[in-house]
Amino acid sequence: MRPYALDRRLWIASLALVIAATPAAAETIEVTIDKLVFSPATVEAKVGDTIVWVNKDVFAHTATIKGGWEVMIPPKKSASLTLKAAGPVDYFCRFHPNMKGRLVVAP
Repeated sequence: MRPYALDRRLWIASLALVIAATPAAAETIEVTIDKLVFSPATVEAKVGDTIVWVNKDVFAHTATIKGGWEVMIPPKKSASLTLKAAGPVDYFCRFHPNMKGRLVVAP
């Protein structure tokens, strides 16, 4: 085997390890609120991602976790939350409890 071929293979293997070890960039995921509906109703995300709720309705809504966090979303505005823990999370609007959403958060 020629010495440069071994060097090239080591370089390629090292590059593959660096690429595999690089964490994925956090994403921003949009949930639209329109006519008393969260859309999409279920979102798959990762810890570190940010959820942005865009309220197209003319009245305020919340994204509320019973016993947990709450995000106030004013009419015709948006609000966001960065996910800090893995696991499934069901949320609702405190003002309109029939409005429900789900976040499935991977580590």
